[in-house]
Amino acid sequence: MKRGREPAVAQALRSTAAATIAYVVALQLSDESAPLTAPLTALLVVQVTLYATLTTGVRRVNAVVAGVLVAIAFSTLVGLSWWSLGLIILASLVVGRIVRVDEFVPEVAISAMLVLGVTRVTTTAWDRVLETLIGAVVGLLFNFLFVPPVWVATAGESIEDLARRMRRLLLRIAEGLTESIPVEQAAARLHEARQLDHDITEVDAALRQAEDSLRLNPRVREGLLHRVVLRTGLDTLEISTVVLRVLARTLTDLAKERTEEALFPPEVGKALEELLAQIADAVVSFAVLVTTEVSTSAERAEARLSEDLAAATRSRERVARLLLEDVQRRPRHWQLHGALLAEIDRMLDELNMENRSQRLLEELDRASREQLERHPRLGAARQWARRWVRRGPWRGPWRRRRGRTE
Repeated sequence: MKRGREPAVAQALRSTAAATIAYVVALQLSDESAPLTAPLTALLVVQVTLYATLTTGVRRVNAVVAGVLVAIAFSTLVGLSWWSLGLIILASLVVGRIVRVDEFVPEVAISAMLVLGVTRVTTTAWDRVLETLIGAVVGLLFNFLFVPPVWVATAGESIEDLARRMRRLLLRIAEGLTESIPVEQAAARLHEARQLDHDITEVDAALRQAEDSLRLNPRVREGLLHRVVLRTGLDTLEISTVVLRVLARTLTDLAKERTEEALFPPEVGKALEELLAQIADAVVSFAVLVTTEVSTSAERAEARLSEDLAAATRSRERVARLLLEDVQRRPRHWQLHGALLAEIDRMLDELNMENRSQRLLEELDRASREQLERHPRLGAARQWARRWVRRGPWRGPWRRRRGRTE
């Protein structure tokens, strides 16, 4: 997880540097001997991603400034006591709603309490406002000059880790299909499959952070493509976890019906074990393909996924034939056999390369249309810039110079 720690370390260093710079600047501009409000504000403003800074920075600054003003007012009128602290918190929360800082309403009260704890001298009130503005400006400029790290690698690790957990569960489900499986064991596998919902939530949070780090980041090219690739990849894995949960439920129901006999005949059970193992490998190959950025590595990942899916498809045909023969001999549980085969088909369909490419193109078109609808002027400006680049008078001389160089 070394790559996953690097952005966190970079963010810690950025926050520390921004707070320190804000303190140094405040020492020069403020009359306070220890202008701690400036580094406090800088810490609050410096976000994990540049997009978060631009979208939430203004509201956060408003929250901090409102809290400072509330603290100034109360320090002037009543000072700090247990009952005035309660009034400060109540007034700060009300003011936060009034100034519409949205999710940062609690920070109005937090800022008021921190500032009131730092100083209760009314003559330094406006110095506190100045320190707040210094911290806000330093925090915003710091994120513009030193762009926050990109969290794509961390999100990719989370997606691959989820795929490997799915693979381990599939392999455990495939164990002992030729034997009589205790209902408790089958129910335990079903419980593990249900726990994957929590894993999906954690991966989704990491992916949202990665998506924010790609937006408006000058270091990233084709940020939209990266976002859509990762998001559609996680969507596929999420659907696969649902199918996996249903598959585990089907096998649990079958274990309840066949407590005194093997779950499947030896030939059918071995074929199913092989098929589930191949699907497990395909899930990991799919995750590697989704999270791979280098073209040569992506080609290898795509080839590996194609091989896994081809092998799983061949095994699926064999399993379907064997299940049909088993149903003809023991038709009592034919619906569970049909459900099992349908769930396997659904998972293979989700991992299919052609379906994946089609879904990716659809999501790219949809995201592009939504972006143009939200920012029509920006879209028109981009189209004009592209036409200017393609038809500009400078292209002829540049091409001739390039031709002579080559």
